[in-house]
Amino acid sequence: MGRGRVQLKRIENKINRQVTFSKRRAGLLKKAHEISVLCDAEVALIVFSTKGKLFEYSTDSCMEKILERYERYSYAERQLVASDPESQGNLSMEYSRLKAKIELLQRNQRHFLGEDLESLSLRELQNMEQQIDTALKRIRSRKNQLMFESISDLQKKEKAIQEQNSMLSKKIKEKEKTMAQQAQWEQQNHGPGEPSFVVPQPLPSLNMGGTYQGEAPEATRNELDLTLEPIYSCHLGCFAA
Repeated sequence: MGRGRVQLKRIENKINRQVTFSKRRAGLLKKAHEISVLCDAEVALIVFSTKGKLFEYSTDSCMEKILERYERYSYAERQLVASDPESQGNLSMEYSRLKAKIELLQRNQRHFLGEDLESLSLRELQNMEQQIDTALKRIRSRKNQLMFESISDLQKKEKAIQEQNSMLSKKIKEKEKTMAQQAQWEQQNHGPGEPSFVVPQPLPSLNMGGTYQGEAPEATRNELDLTLEPIYSCHLGCFAA
C-alpha cells in the first residue's frame, strides 16, 4: 500500500508532535539548502519551537544581510501604500514586529556577552559557541594581517636606512682617500720638515751714488754710516782746498 496522506491538524500526542517537528524541521532545512545551492538564491529560514527554541538557516551565514535586504524591500513597499488610509491600521502591527525584533537583538547581545544563558539549550549554546569561534578567527586573521603589514613596512624602512648608511660610508672612504693622496703629494714636493710656502723677505740695496734704498735694520744703518764717513770727509776736504 502507498503512503496515506497526512491530515493537516495539530498532533495531540506530545511525543509524536515532537518527533514530527524534528523530522519536518530537518527536511525543511535541507530543502532550504538545496534551493539556495541549485537556484543560487539567498534563503533565510527561522523556526521557533513550541518551547521557544530558535532554529535558523541562512545562505553563507549572512542572516543579518538578508534581513536588512528584506527590511529595505518592505520599507519601499510600505512607502508606496503609505497614502492608502487602509494601511494606517497596520502601523500597530509594524510597531509590534519592530519591538519584537529589537527585543530579540537585545537578547542575542546579552547571550553573546555571557548573560542570561539559563534559558538556552545545549544546541543553542553550541551554535553560539560556533559563531563566537568564527568571529574570533576573523578577528585574529585581521590582526595578523595588520601585524604582517607593519613588519613589512619596518623591514622596508630598515633596508632604506642601511642603503643610506652604505652610501655615506662610501663617501667618507673616498674623502679620506683623497685627503691621504693630497698629503702624500705635498710631502713628496716639499720634502720632510719644510714649509709648503715661504714668504720672501725684502733685501737692502745701495745704488752707485751712495743713496740707500729701502728700509734696513737700525744696526745695519749704523754700520753704513761708519763705513761712509771717511769718504764724506775726503770729499769735503777737496772742496775746501
